[in-house]
Amino acid sequence: MYKKLLKPIFFCFDAEKIHDLTIFILKLFSKIPFLFSIIRLVYNLKHPKLETTVFGIKFPNPVGLAAGFDKNAKLFNEFSHFGFGFIEIGTVTPSEQNGNPKKRLFRLVEDDAIINRMGFNNLGVEKVVERLKTNKNIIIGGNIGKNKNTDINNSIGDYLICFEKLFPYVNYFAVNVSSPNTENLRDLQKKNSLTNLLKAIQKKNKSYPLPKPVLLKIAPDLTEDQLIDIIKVVKETSIDGIIATNTTLSRDNLVSSQDLINQKGGLSGKPISDKSTNIIKFLHKYSNGSIPIIGVGGVMNSNDAIDKIKAGATLIQLYSGFVYSGPSIVKQINEAILDYRLNQ
Repeated sequence: MYKKLLKPIFFCFDAEKIHDLTIFILKLFSKIPFLFSIIRLVYNLKHPKLETTVFGIKFPNPVGLAAGFDKNAKLFNEFSHFGFGFIEIGTVTPSEQNGNPKKRLFRLVEDDAIINRMGFNNLGVEKVVERLKTNKNIIIGGNIGKNKNTDINNSIGDYLICFEKLFPYVNYFAVNVSSPNTENLRDLQKKNSLTNLLKAIQKKNKSYPLPKPVLLKIAPDLTEDQLIDIIKVVKETSIDGIIATNTTLSRDNLVSSQDLINQKGGLSGKPISDKSTNIIKFLHKYSNGSIPIIGVGGVMNSNDAIDKIKAGATLIQLYSGFVYSGPSIVKQINEAILDYRLNQ
């Protein structure tokens, strides 16, 4: 129904307005008795072989919703009904910010891709925490970043504020230093800066009786030498895993109009699939499989998900694939993973 009926209508309108409308509709639907019970019956797939335990968390299935879709923790409960094993909220910053000027979200339909330059638009960590207090049993990842106006040299403080305030309400943290839409943010991926940031977060983390898993979200535009540095930093700081990857600045091999291709921002979707998978494969190989990886970037169908698992990913996340294929993609991928695991 989504691809034949809703998608053609949705894609006639501005992408960000449709995203906001979707949030409104899902919130409205949540008030209809039994509707989400029916949705769970249609979209959820449960099987012991889908259960995945990694960095101390038992996930009901390995398919999650990537950060950026539910920035302000408005819909984590509603999205969970569509079969996701976990939801990553954010990116969250200490203070509320509007993000970059609109228009800032673009569909490249001919490429099955999206360009965004949102710029960490969110309501701030305090409001996000208030929403997360209503969570009962959904596995939540907290994706954290810095405010735009915070000097890059003072950014550790922003991450620690978000970490401390979110700590009681999330199951794991994703440290986002890889968005291309906040000026100079990717400088934090440099070895010394990254080591200092992650050491500070881990110091705070270990001050709690039960530390939370900390993962690093990286860009797909890193060189092999930079990826080797990432592996070294992950091991030196003893964080729990890597999320590979964020959006790319590359515009290689696109067929959409130049007007779209030339838009500033990060590219996601089908064109990034192989790049993301190759990075997962590299990280898995050069870490000897010692670092858990969440595979994200161009997971547009079941084959893409299986490719990332074969490359070394333990969990999968969706964003553009969810936009282009609708909620049925979650169950389709879980079915493919189940079949893959049953035949191992």
